[in-house]
Amino acid sequence: MVITNADAGTSDEATLATALAVLREEASVEVAKTSNPGELDGVLHRAGGRTVVVAGGDGSIHAVVTALHKRHELAGSTLALLPMGTGNDFARGNDIPLDIEEAARLVITGEARPIDLIIDETGTVVVNNVHVGVGAQASRKGAKWKTRLGSVGVGKVNLGKLGYPIGALLSAFHPPSWRLRVELDGKVVNDVDRPVLMVAIGNGGNVGGGTELNPDADTEDGRLDVMISRAVEPMAKLAYVAKLRRGEHDERDDVLTLRGKTVKVSGDEFWMSADGEISGPERSRSWRLEPAAYCMILP
Repeated sequence: MVITNADAGTSDEATLATALAVLREEASVEVAKTSNPGELDGVLHRAGGRTVVVAGGDGSIHAVVTALHKRHELAGSTLALLPMGTGNDFARGNDIPLDIEEAARLVITGEARPIDLIIDETGTVVVNNVHVGVGAQASRKGAKWKTRLGSVGVGKVNLGKLGYPIGALLSAFHPPSWRLRVELDGKVVNDVDRPVLMVAIGNGGNVGGGTELNPDADTEDGRLDVMISRAVEPMAKLAYVAKLRRGEHDERDDVLTLRGKTVKVSGDEFWMSADGEISGPERSRSWRLEPAAYCMILP
């Protein structure tokens, strides 16, 4: 069962056709186009025991996992991904090829392996990554730059992936620090007397089109990777962003990297970016890891 966005453009239709040709060499394929959660729920209702192939980006895989979780069918499901989004962070973090023909072949030849999921106290799922503080502001600002720079280049080969680092750089000039208490597995690892620039909780490591926010995160290891940046002084912020672009920010003395199974963040009002969706403001939110929550076809 291949699920795709009904509002996809002509170029995406051509890309999907390429993938379907590969899949149909080896399997019987049904294509279902959806444009809202209601339609998605109906499609999943008739999926039966078939592999659900998501043709889309990070938002699409988030939507399908959310729908299956609400239907209490996630644990028995096997998913696969044809990465057709702009950022494709989930695909990058799980070594799913970005080339559509290679990704389609992986659906046929790959291994269905159990992967983890993040669930917050409200029951909302996070497939890849959630971050608060300057990261959420960077996502808000970066979305505009991602769109602008996405037109510089050809197709998926463009400068859109620079949107998040540019958003982080712009945000570094404005936001105050946040006084947040961060608890990992019930232990306080940062208190309100130590202001933070951002907190990132990773099941997967990539955000914003390839920025490795939690470089060592692994969706199969049964742990959440938590990164706390205390780079709150003006020059420290700029240096942090520069390191972030190169994936070396975790080497800084004012950055903590930790692992655990539950995380709680509380204190000053903060906004969140969960799988690229911005929400807030909040005063407190907690997350837990659900190990081996569903199966994904991976290399």
